Amino acid sequence: MKTRKSIYKIGLFALALFVVGTGCKKQLDINQDPNNPAYDQGTPAIVFPAGVLGTVGGLHSDYQILGGIWAQYFTQSAVSSQYKNVDAYAVQSSDFNTSYANVFSRGLNDYKYVVDKTRETEDWSYYLMANVMKGYTTAALVDMYDQLPYTEAFKGTDNLQPKFDDGHSIYLALIDSIDNALSKDFSALTVSTTDIPSFAPSDLLFKGNLDKWIAFANTLKLKLYLRMVNKNPDVAEAGIKAMYDAGATFLTYDAAVTNFTNNPGLDNPMYDYNVRTLNTPDNLRASKTFVSWLQANTDPRITYYFGTATPGSINQGDFSNSDPAYPKATVFVQSATDPVMFISTAESYFLQAEVAVRYGLGDAKSLYDNGVLAAFTATGKDGSSFIAPGGAYEWGNEKEGGVALEPIEQIVRQKWAHFAYGTHQLEAFFEKNRTGFPKTSPVYSTSATYIPGQWVVSAGSVLPSGQMPKRLVFPDNERQRNNNTPSISDNPITKPVWWAL
Repeated sequence: MKTRKSIYKIGLFALALFVVGTGCKKQLDINQDPNNPAYDQGTPAIVFPAGVLGTVGGLHSDYQILGGIWAQYFTQSAVSSQYKNVDAYAVQSSDFNTSYANVFSRGLNDYKYVVDKTRETEDWSYYLMANVMKGYTTAALVDMYDQLPYTEAFKGTDNLQPKFDDGHSIYLALIDSIDNALSKDFSALTVSTTDIPSFAPSDLLFKGNLDKWIAFANTLKLKLYLRMVNKNPDVAEAGIKAMYDAGATFLTYDAAVTNFTNNPGLDNPMYDYNVRTLNTPDNLRASKTFVSWLQANTDPRITYYFGTATPGSINQGDFSNSDPAYPKATVFVQSATDPVMFISTAESYFLQAEVAVRYGLGDAKSLYDNGVLAAFTATGKDGSSFIAPGGAYEWGNEKEGGVALEPIEQIVRQKWAHFAYGTHQLEAFFEKNRTGFPKTSPVYSTSATYIPGQWVVSAGSVLPSGQMPKRLVFPDNERQRNNNTPSISDNPITKPVWWAL
C-alpha cells in the first residue's frame, strides 16, 4: 500500500519534471532526449501526471491573470506596466505563445499517448482519467479560441498542417470520448481510498479513487452541456436529462491539484509567474468592480482576497491615471501554495442549481445554498448567515441596485464571487460571455450611479467604444506552424466564440 507521503513525493517528482512555464526548464518529452524515456518505454504512470502538470502549468498561470483582469477581480497597477496590454484589451498574437504550447502540444499530446496506450492494454483506469483531463483541457482552449486542430491533431509527420475543427463539433467529440470511457468495466478495480490501487501515485487529483473520477467526468459533461444552452438548447437539454435518468453522480469535493510548496517550479503556477518570476508581488491591484461588490454586501471573503476589509482599489483599467491613491492600492493576495481548481465543489453545486432552474431536475435552492456555503468554506469563511432568510445572498432575494436578480443571474453572480479563488479566474470571463452576467454597467465606476459589481469597460481600452473582449487570437507559434490557423481579421477578440451570446 502506498502512503500519502509517497504519493506526494511522486507528485512533486512529476512536478519537477514537467511544470511547464513555471520555472522548470526540463520537460518530459517522450520523443527525444536520451535522458528521458523513449516513446516505447513510456507508461501511463509516467506520462499521465506529466499531462496534468502540462494543464496546470499552461492553463493556470498567465491565462488566469488575463481571466482575473478581464473578470475585474484585479487590475493593472498604476506604478508598473506588466499587464497593461491585457487590461487595455490589446492582446496580440505574440502573447501566450508559451502557455498555448504547454497546454496544447504537451498536455494534450500526453493525454493522447495515455488514451492510445490504455486502449490497447484495456487499462480502463488511466483511460478514464486521460479522457477526462483531455476533455477539460481541450474545452478550455475552445472556450478561449473557438476552434482547434482536433480530429487531425497529433499525427506527427503524417499531417503537419491539421485542419481546425469548429467548437461545437469538438464539444460533441469530447462528450463522446468521456461517455466511451465511462462505459468501460471498472468492476475489477479497487476504487476505495482505503486500499489505494496501483495507479494512485500518478493521480495528482484523487489519489486513485475512481468514484471521484467518475463524478468529475459527469460534472465536466454537465458543464459542457450547459455551455451549449444558447446555441444548441435541444442537445443540451437531452444530454443533461439522459445523465440524470442514468443516475449520474457529481462532484461534492474539489477536482484540483493542491500539493504545491514554496519552492521555485514547485509552487502555484500563477504565483510563480506573477510574483516569483517577476520578483514583485505588486502588479495586480484590487479592482473597484470586485471590491465595491464585496463591501456593499459586507462579504468577509474580502479579507481572503485582499488581506483587509478596507482595501484601496483602482477603477478597472485606469492605470494611466495620476490619482495619488492608486500607488497605494491593495495587492491581490497570492500564495505559493494556492490550489489549482479544475472544477470546485462550489462550481459543481452551482452547475446543478442551474440545471434545477432550467429543467426542474433537483432542488435549486438547496443546490444553490450548498454552492454558496462551499464557496465561503473554500476561503475559510462561514456563509450561513448570507443564505439565511434576510441574508444578502438568500435564494430568490439577492438584489442588485435594489432589483431582485433572476435565478440564473443569482447563480452566476455567486459563481463570479467564487471564481476569484483557486487560480480559476478565467472561468468567470467565460460565464460572462455565456450568460451576459454580471451585467455591463452603462456608466464607469467613478459615477455616482454606478452599481457595485457591474463590469465596466476598461478605462484604457483600445477597442471601439463600449466593446469588450470575447476570445483570444491564436498565438504566433500556431500561426507559423500551421497554415490552416484562422486569420485574426476574421476572428478578432471582439467576436464571440461559438456558444456565447
